[in-house]
Amino acid sequence: MRKAVALPLSMLGLGLAGLGYASVVERNWFRLRRFDVPVLERGQRPVRVLHLSDLHLTPRRTMLINWVRSLGALEPDLVVNTGDSLAHPEAVPSLLHALEPLLSRPGLFVYGSNDLYAPQPKNPARYLWRTSKNDRRQHVPNLPWEELGAGMAAEGWLDMNNTTARIKVGDLDVAVAGIHDSHINRDRYDLVAGPAPADADLRLGVMHSPEPRNMTRFAADGYQLLLAGHTHGGQLCIPFYGALVTNCGIDRARVKGLSHHDSAWLHVSAGLGTSPYAPARFACFPEASLLTLVPRR
Repeated sequence: MRKAVALPLSMLGLGLAGLGYASVVERNWFRLRRFDVPVLERGQRPVRVLHLSDLHLTPRRTMLINWVRSLGALEPDLVVNTGDSLAHPEAVPSLLHALEPLLSRPGLFVYGSNDLYAPQPKNPARYLWRTSKNDRRQHVPNLPWEELGAGMAAEGWLDMNNTTARIKVGDLDVAVAGIHDSHINRDRYDLVAGPAPADADLRLGVMHSPEPRNMTRFAADGYQLLLAGHTHGGQLCIPFYGALVTNCGIDRARVKGLSHHDSAWLHVSAGLGTSPYAPARFACFPEASLLTLVPRR
């Protein structure tokens, strides 16, 4: 009888320890990942792009705020924020405080669904058999996305939601196309469609959710590097196996990190935050990425 009880109790203890680790330790164990991306022409000087995504910030996440502030010491040539910055209606001042050491650098941003719609309690297990696309009950945005965008734009960062732009990054003339979040059907690729400017030194595509249909169009139009977030890298992963789900159309093998999509390089950030209603990460550390763009060999 004692053996029959001991096994379930030990399993319960192991589960509680794992949950504590995932929600207290790993969720706050922020990491900077570094990648070299051979996308430039020979003779061009390397530039460094800091890719931030999915902070899901609430005002009291002091450790996350301070860690993001520390990234200012990297002095990147460009900062790209691929959305889902907010998770609370009063988080905009905290986010701008976190970004303050970076806002003097050239920057770009797009929105994710959680910049518009506040998170809701959900059963996270359902992601094992479905995505959260079109799953929210709200129909009118209830987060201050306009204040968020105005705060970043006031410091010179470019709003790239369903638009194109040119920006100087180091010695490079960069052509950028960006789209709003496909996860809530606000992407309008037709507004940016067409061949990317051939005279640009670099052609960059920016989005929140890495949906293959949009990535294919970016690559076909000549964009060389695509940046996205949204997936959280799977958030709860199995060691030596990886993500169980991606919560979008991309395959598990490309749920985070650097890979290819057709002729383009693709970087998917695993992001820095979680929903306040699912505050845990396992085998998937919160991260930002520093991409050093270097000449092709």
